[in-house]
Amino acid sequence: MNILDLTVKELSGAIAKKELNSVEITQAYLDAIEADHKNPKPINAYISVLSDLAIQSAKKADERIAKGNATPLTGIPVAIKDNMNIKGYPTTCGSDILTGYDTTYNAFVVEKLIGEHGMIPLGKANMDEFAMGSSTETSFYGITRNPYDRDRIPGGSSGGSAAAVAGKLAPAALGSDTGGSIRQPASLCGVVGLKPTYGTVSRYGLVAFASSLDQIGPLTHTVDDARMIFEALSAYDPKDSTSLDFQRKPMSLTGDIKGMKIGIPKEYFLDGMDKDVESVINATIKKLEDKGAKMVDISLPHTEYAVPTYYIVATAEASSNLERYDGVKYGKRDMDAKFLSDMYVRTRSGGFGEEVKRRIMLGTYVLSAGYYDAYYMKALKVRTLIKRDFEKAFEKTDAILTPVSPTPAFKIGEKTDDPIAMYLSDIFTISVNLAGIPAVSVPAGMTSAGLPIGAQVIGNLLAEETILNIAKAIEL
Repeated sequence: MNILDLTVKELSGAIAKKELNSVEITQAYLDAIEADHKNPKPINAYISVLSDLAIQSAKKADERIAKGNATPLTGIPVAIKDNMNIKGYPTTCGSDILTGYDTTYNAFVVEKLIGEHGMIPLGKANMDEFAMGSSTETSFYGITRNPYDRDRIPGGSSGGSAAAVAGKLAPAALGSDTGGSIRQPASLCGVVGLKPTYGTVSRYGLVAFASSLDQIGPLTHTVDDARMIFEALSAYDPKDSTSLDFQRKPMSLTGDIKGMKIGIPKEYFLDGMDKDVESVINATIKKLEDKGAKMVDISLPHTEYAVPTYYIVATAEASSNLERYDGVKYGKRDMDAKFLSDMYVRTRSGGFGEEVKRRIMLGTYVLSAGYYDAYYMKALKVRTLIKRDFEKAFEKTDAILTPVSPTPAFKIGEKTDDPIAMYLSDIFTISVNLAGIPAVSVPAGMTSAGLPIGAQVIGNLLAEETILNIAKAIEL
């Protein structure tokens, strides 16, 4: 039995049968991470590896299992994206400006998975700086490589989380999704990535990028594993003012989709889309039809405005959220400055990377006097139109099927000098965040060169069970 080949569900079963214990599972992953560090081209999935905490937690998990008060997730390792707080340990957000900052409290999702369920924190996963990127190339702590081809990017911003799972350096991971940052790397790394309905998972303890768009979700090997993690995470949290308070019920995933109506939006099948991506999505459509689903042609007419709308809303919120990093309360401070205003400028100039500074400047511009109504208010109106497009589509469909990314994983450095081309990597994912609805990326096929391609299933508000069931049908 190779521990690294087992899914979360299989590990849980092996622990229950006493075929494995948490310490040996955790040690196997820590050994794999250490071996990867010695590779000439390391995946570099982690910013920090919490070896001591992981082993201590695994010993406690084994004691809990022996006492008979474990849950199905107890004792199973997990990687945590490095924008979620673990008390007493660094949270860097992939940025130099947070060097030396140790968090003073746990994120809600950390309390749920590690505190309540007894999962094992392997480490903090690498990410684009402050979650701003689509390739995990903007991290201050070095690029993350795609396990399928180490000369290619894993996607972003949750590239470290996706690569950790795909590279068998964690059986599951948490990521955050602002405009596709779970689903796009999941697709490019051949794993399952779920972006839940906005508000179903608390953002308390998540370092904010764009507060009205950010959502935490799981990255796993299988749809069943994603369901297990999501059900553990989804709970009302009074500390998060956007947390949804509703009756949550256990999901039943059978893969039976007979009679379901699945929408195919014409706007998501663009001229110039990679031929392998188009072929895999067409094969997925046929597969779902063969399993009894009915495909319905639909239109989401405001899709063409999604990218500019997103980059106005997201950068405006980022400009506001990142204002707090001024050298006074958090992380680095420029010690050579003579005046307070000079300290602000020097700290931010030296601490933030180029992409973060670009987005702060753009966000500040669209919020400034004379441009607020012309850009930001107009973007909010278009966001409403995009949301209404989905509402109309779901009047005649149960879910929507689209590509996740217009291309497979591209070469490292291929788009770093072309921000617009990089931004267009998220063209199929950002509308979901603007509308606040759930979506999942599930592996659907491979390119002729052996690179993974994912399919995206989009659902109505709180329709996680529906989209995961369709994803399971694709997986089976």
